[in-house]
Amino acid sequence: MSPTIWVDADACPNPVKTVLFRAAQKRQLDTVLVANQFIGAPPSKYIRTVRVGGGFDAADDYIVRHMRGGDLIVTGDIPLAAQVIQHQGFALNPRGELYSKDNIGEKLAMRDFMAQMRDSGMVTGGAAAMAARDVQNFANALDRFLAGKQI
Repeated sequence: MSPTIWVDADACPNPVKTVLFRAAQKRQLDTVLVANQFIGAPPSKYIRTVRVGGGFDAADDYIVRHMRGGDLIVTGDIPLAAQVIQHQGFALNPRGELYSKDNIGEKLAMRDFMAQMRDSGMVTGGAAAMAARDVQNFANALDRFLAGKQI
């Protein structure tokens, strides 16, 4: 049975969604976009959207409740990625980096450190804007994952 691809869609960049839509059609993979707002998707028997309530982490909670081990979750949300890994899923960020048991602890610690730095005013801003290279890195990582190769 093929994995379902779950997308934390509120913050997923549109070019990454386009890559996912193409992969869903080409490989006939169930792909579910979960968000607390309307998310447009092309008509397809493989692609569906789920709109959840506006509560804090509502989309994350929905994904964790409905995913199965072996499913792929596309998210830049590191705490969600940690939950996915704990439930034997795979988490890939929109820039093509696979979160794993080996790196998630470090990613969580860095996330918390950067949040403290932002809260203290020592760091402003966030991640750099998505570039075409980031989208290509994501597409390549997704292809490797779907081909069953190590990302």
